[in-house]
Amino acid sequence: MTSLSRELVFLILQFLDEEKFKETVHKLEQESGFFFNMKHFEDQVQAGEWDEVERYLCGFTKVEDNRYSMKIFFEIRKQKYLEALDRKDRAKAVEILVKDLKVFSSFNEDLFKEITQLLTLDNFRQNEQLSKYGDTKSARNIMLIELKKLIEANPLFRDKLLFPAFKNSRLRTLINQSLNWQHQLCKNPRPNPDIKTLFTDHSCNPTANGSRPPTNSPLVGPIPKAGAFPPIGAHGPFQPVVSPSPSAIAGWMSNTPPSMINPSLSHPAVAPAPSGPVQPSSAASFLKHPRTPTGVAGMDYQSADSEHLMKRMRTGPSDEVSFSGVMHSSVYSQEDIPKIVLRTLSQGSNVMSMDFHPQQQTILLVGTNVGDISLWEVGSRERLVHKPFKVWDIQAATTPLQSSLLNDAAISVNRCVWGPDGLMLGVAFSKHIVQIYTYNPTGELRQHLEIDAHVGGVNDIAFAHPNKQLCIVTCGDDKMIKVWDAVAGRRIYTFEGHEAPVYSVCPHYKENIQFIFSTAIDGKIKAWLYDCLGSRVDYDAPGLWCTMMAYSADGTRLFSCGTSKEGESHLVEWNESEGAIKRTYSGFRKRSLGVVQFDTTRNRFLAAGDEFQIKFWDMDNTNIMTAVDAEGGLPASPRLRFNKEGSLLAVTSNDNGIKILGNNDGLRLIRMLENRAIEKNRGPSEPMNSKPLLVNALGPAGNVSGAVAPTLERPSIIPPAMSISSIGTMDNSRLVDVKPRILEDMDKNKSWKISDIVDPSQIKPLRLPDSWTSAKVVRLMFTNNGQNLLALASNAVHKLWKWQRSERNPSGKATASVMPQLWQPPSGTLMTNDINENKPAEEPAACIALSKNDSYVMSASGGKVSLFNMMTFKVMTTFMSPPPAATFLAFHPQDNNIVAIGMEDSTIQIYNVRVDEVKSKLKGHQTRITGLAFSQTLNVLVSSGGDAQLCMWSIDGWEKKKARFIQAPTGRQSPLVGETKVQFHNDQLHLLVTHESQIGVYDSKLDCLRSWCPKDALPAPISSALYSCDGLLVYTTFCDGAVAVFDADSLRLRCRIAPSAYIPSFSLSSNPVYPLVIAAHPSEPNQVALGMTDGSVHVVEPSEVELKWGNSTSQDNGSLPSNSSNPSLSGQASEHPSR
Repeated sequence: MTSLSRELVFLILQFLDEEKFKETVHKLEQESGFFFNMKHFEDQVQAGEWDEVERYLCGFTKVEDNRYSMKIFFEIRKQKYLEALDRKDRAKAVEILVKDLKVFSSFNEDLFKEITQLLTLDNFRQNEQLSKYGDTKSARNIMLIELKKLIEANPLFRDKLLFPAFKNSRLRTLINQSLNWQHQLCKNPRPNPDIKTLFTDHSCNPTANGSRPPTNSPLVGPIPKAGAFPPIGAHGPFQPVVSPSPSAIAGWMSNTPPSMINPSLSHPAVAPAPSGPVQPSSAASFLKHPRTPTGVAGMDYQSADSEHLMKRMRTGPSDEVSFSGVMHSSVYSQEDIPKIVLRTLSQGSNVMSMDFHPQQQTILLVGTNVGDISLWEVGSRERLVHKPFKVWDIQAATTPLQSSLLNDAAISVNRCVWGPDGLMLGVAFSKHIVQIYTYNPTGELRQHLEIDAHVGGVNDIAFAHPNKQLCIVTCGDDKMIKVWDAVAGRRIYTFEGHEAPVYSVCPHYKENIQFIFSTAIDGKIKAWLYDCLGSRVDYDAPGLWCTMMAYSADGTRLFSCGTSKEGESHLVEWNESEGAIKRTYSGFRKRSLGVVQFDTTRNRFLAAGDEFQIKFWDMDNTNIMTAVDAEGGLPASPRLRFNKEGSLLAVTSNDNGIKILGNNDGLRLIRMLENRAIEKNRGPSEPMNSKPLLVNALGPAGNVSGAVAPTLERPSIIPPAMSISSIGTMDNSRLVDVKPRILEDMDKNKSWKISDIVDPSQIKPLRLPDSWTSAKVVRLMFTNNGQNLLALASNAVHKLWKWQRSERNPSGKATASVMPQLWQPPSGTLMTNDINENKPAEEPAACIALSKNDSYVMSASGGKVSLFNMMTFKVMTTFMSPPPAATFLAFHPQDNNIVAIGMEDSTIQIYNVRVDEVKSKLKGHQTRITGLAFSQTLNVLVSSGGDAQLCMWSIDGWEKKKARFIQAPTGRQSPLVGETKVQFHNDQLHLLVTHESQIGVYDSKLDCLRSWCPKDALPAPISSALYSCDGLLVYTTFCDGAVAVFDADSLRLRCRIAPSAYIPSFSLSSNPVYPLVIAAHPSEPNQVALGMTDGSVHVVEPSEVELKWGNSTSQDNGSLPSNSSNPSLSGQASEHPSR
């Protein structure tokens, strides 16, 4: 429907409203979908006219359109359901449940089950979440507030919530104007004509005697011809031009397609010299907006710069040449391409974005699919900073963001990027927000800005300098591009015009003209000036889907790379002056297995990840130059990023890692860093030349960092600002004998000063309140939201502690700084497992597993397996009556209805809760099952048993793939027996195996990579161990009460926590109190909870001074003291060679 037809609908709506056709008005609103009448919607909701409410909504959205729509319909149907329950109309409630709410079960089955359980309650207010439900009227009003927020945030309702502003009775006015016009066209116009119909044009009848008015009677005046418009004056936005080709007139920056060009402008092959001003074909041709009205002052504020830029482009190449252009003008070869694998880094989760520091050429910023960011010094393989995702100020977050995180806590980094001078970095996340950090030259990352930028995902972020002001440019799922002040976080511009989510932004400048290219997932490319006049470009990108744009390093050549929905990839160079493709590079797979990523370097090379390789092109040659597989292990479409000088290339790998490729310059750079590290450890040396850090208009680095929050994390090694130009002045002979293995050898000989914590003042310990009968804690876990702690005692009773939001704890997450509440539902019900009367509950038989949304817990203590509702503590169902008893539980990672149940008789049963059926029975162990762990990446289940055996099972067919017994340490009787636990690392590839005799890290083939055994300062048997939430630490508890913290990569001991540090009245005795189980917080990597043999539970964190375990006690800058005679305290782990 055209815009005029749309406006006609609004005119009709106004007319109907004025004529009091109320029902017809709302029917037209619904059927046209142009205007959502919020007042009518509110009236219907408050009246409980649910059928009309949904019928009206369906004119604008459907349940499955997006998450906002789904939430809107769910809230309405839930309210209808609750009202039926409140009226005690169970039949109606069941009908609503089956017909209206069942549709949501496929999206959140646990929630649907919980809603179904309300039917079993005498009063649904017994459910904790509904305990504050008042009367029907107040409940509807509360729901309306939430619905209005959801509707306003829903992109489908954008521009439909406000009725256009125009005068009353506008349709009548237009009809009257038309009648007056028709009357003026009458051959014999009569005074006071009688208008009897609108169905035919008006015409005055001739006089009775047939006479006509005199010919000299006054005429209305000349009637303009249909379609004619006043000519544009000489000073309009488009002056007459002479150009060699019509396409140049259409131009890259014009909205006029070539087919609409006036054919009279065609010229012979050799055009005569223009007689007037010539508008060149250039990137500046978009700077005069085609829709700018003639004569409006201030619309062409950049015209002077534009004309200057046009003249520069028209006169040919600039006389100015950049330094890099001289350096690399004609001496390129394949030797300049970084192809040698120099480093392999293990990030631990899937890498989504990377960016090298613009000055410190070996500092790599990395963002992952779990929302964390890291800084790597690729030369030393050291992770300098690691920050898991968290919202800095959840109280300041908008309702849509809080709702989004509440419904699904998973969040990913979509893009992370350094600022132009390296003093800032920005991170765009898959939900709403961007976070900006300042980076101090000493290596500190400090929180600077957190911006709730877009509704939905923030798909790209970049830095720009419009009007000499550092700004942040973002784009998102809400189809908008926004520009923010990088200092204060204030929004400066909002650009609207895309009709699909915006995929990428590319800010750039030509001379003094600043502009932004943007691409959307419908394949549209647009360009924007920093004004409010709309886009200057509306062009189709090859592939019509996900496309990114980038300039060459000198800013003179524009490239784009994109992939279509069918998997066809396109890497092209653009002719900016004509808006046409200049070159199309060949060599892509016909059907790429993902969106191809690309990068440019040195004004000469292009690189793209495709077909499990990195492919390289010379910018001036469309044929592929070479391809490398980086020694294998790359994904189908690897992500990649060059450093500024093109000497290093970071590439993502399959194992949640990163490979650093280099050319000869890159190899020299890495070796020089190694040489520096060695000389630094040997003693003082002369300072080496390096580029100083550049400071931008924000002021000195000290001022920048001083204006923001306190330091959160600081690397122990400060990386130097390094570049190839600084290497060139060095004596190369000093580097000849330095080999890449040197740092590895250093690492093996390096010892650590271990932190031995013995006093409560050195940490933050908290014993949780507990007034119930003491029984040893046999299972312990944090809920997935990090706000509650659940324990299972040996007497089969569960305990749940909840942390409340407060001024001291605004996030409401578990902390050792605030005392939680031992929680019970209002009914006073205890969550107690079934017990086998013929056999008392035993510790190994106790097992527990929590659903992903924390709504249900599955648990057993030697009797039947029980499924509890976490809100009411009521048993929803029981199954698996002994014998045999269940000894371990694990939910299937892809289906909450499938549970792997380890049994006392050594079998593993794959059980479908929904249909109450055992799907498979796995046999391979000799004694009871004591551990189960799924890996979605490897598509396997790993089990462990009391026989100290590990078995690996395929999830697809449940066949056994591999089995292995863990090896007994020296001096220990073989074969081993006893409880063995398994846990997969975040990367889903490495496995932590825990036995009283050892902890070990195993690979995907069940080969032991490294292990550690109790000895010296930690001699007692191990009681439990597990990874921290970020996968960087391994926490281990011992049967003498000690707790040890190890580095996950090397199993080096970071610190030892003596029991006296967290148990106030600890004393050595024949039966010491010690932690039987340990739990790691799901988002705070330095927080753990300990379940003790005396029934108590302790939460332990580092002190506010230390912040991290063993953080400040390592030798500064990695100096090499003499080797410790205590191998336990020196952290030397026994390492098995990789196979």
